[in-house]
Amino acid sequence: MARSPEPYVISLRLDTNTFQITINPSSGVSRDICRLWRRKSFQNFPAELAQFRDAKYKPTSKGEAPPAAKTAVLALIEHLKKCQNKTAAIRIALEDITVGAWVEKFTQIDISPRTAINNSKNRPPSVGTLDTYKSYFSVHIKDDPIAALKMSELEEDDVTQFANRLALHQKEDGDLIGGTRTQAGVIIFMRMAFKHYQRKFPRWYNPYSALDPPTINYNERDALPEDEALQLFFPGVLKTTMELAVCACMFLSGLRRAEIAALRPEDLDWNERAPRIIVRRAWQCYDKKKRILGPPKGKKSRDAPFDPVLQAAIKKLWEENGQHEWVFSFKKVRGKDVQWTFMNSQWTRYRFPRWLNDAGIELNGRDIVPHSARHSLASLLEERGVSMRHIQDLLGHSDLKTTKKYLHTTEKTIRIIGQKITEAREAHEKAQEKAEEKKIVEFGAS
Repeated sequence: MARSPEPYVISLRLDTNTFQITINPSSGVSRDICRLWRRKSFQNFPAELAQFRDAKYKPTSKGEAPPAAKTAVLALIEHLKKCQNKTAAIRIALEDITVGAWVEKFTQIDISPRTAINNSKNRPPSVGTLDTYKSYFSVHIKDDPIAALKMSELEEDDVTQFANRLALHQKEDGDLIGGTRTQAGVIIFMRMAFKHYQRKFPRWYNPYSALDPPTINYNERDALPEDEALQLFFPGVLKTTMELAVCACMFLSGLRRAEIAALRPEDLDWNERAPRIIVRRAWQCYDKKKRILGPPKGKKSRDAPFDPVLQAAIKKLWEENGQHEWVFSFKKVRGKDVQWTFMNSQWTRYRFPRWLNDAGIELNGRDIVPHSARHSLASLLEERGVSMRHIQDLLGHSDLKTTKKYLHTTEKTIRIIGQKITEAREAHEKAQEKAEEKKIVEFGAS
């Protein structure tokens, strides 16, 4: 009959004259934990057993471990058993958790499973994303029948039926959310939460694994061609130095409105050889009252061009208003108190339509908004032969697919070809009309 192995083995290393520990499953510790404790030294003891870790164990005359070393190993085994039972209790609680309780975790920053992952990547949480998750959960998930089901008992039919019910929800205007960005956002949120559950339980079957993720149809902005973008900078269009500086920051540096408002003087590098703007931060939830200063979109800083036109405008702006905490600061007077605050979200949104009107730019059905400045810059750079990868870095996109949506050179080329075809057809028709008139004249003369 095979002899069962000892609960633990303490062996002596002859080269260092120190002891190594190997814990076997017969000690009551799980096999997974035993694999981590093969030929480990006493220095690997956890902090809870620091008194054993720091002790120096000398071998006996027979080369065996002293009694104190055996006592330390027995204490280690008991500690591992307690940790093992605690982990098992947590896993049982997670297995019994409902869909609603699990998904709700992702709406709270202090208990969200994503928080630790973002922290490990040095990525601060996004307040805007968290607010979106809270809205998705409270409006579309919390009161749905799927919220009461256990995660461990879910099937594909449960998530497909949830998607069907979700599509029949009504928006504030009475329209169904089926096929909208809201429906796609809720499904993507659920898929993300389920994926994290699967990471904790690799053997769990994720019901979303057999279903294709939804696609989000974003509203694509139109871009201003080069000649129309230049019209914005004609004399009389931009009334103040502030308007000139902000417009140049949009069209020549490609910054978002929330990034422009968050610029500080130390973000401007005035190096004559390579001037640049270091985009370190942006206002999160910029269009809302609860704004929070955080990293720019994509959670990483980037360099943006610092054109001489923009440099001159900022210098003149500082001569007029002085230099304050924000590059684009506004004077706020409350009684006798004078404060300089950052540019709010309505400032550019209110003035941009006036700029287009004063520049004589007709929209003709095009969707031209402040964000179109980034589309215009990207298209102009592509037209000048700048690589797509460089444009991606300049705009701060994490995915090249996003950058492709900003390039309108192909559309412009097609419009030019279409215009030439129209002009050619009109010229051909006019030539035919003249030929017919000439025949009539010649016929009458004969």
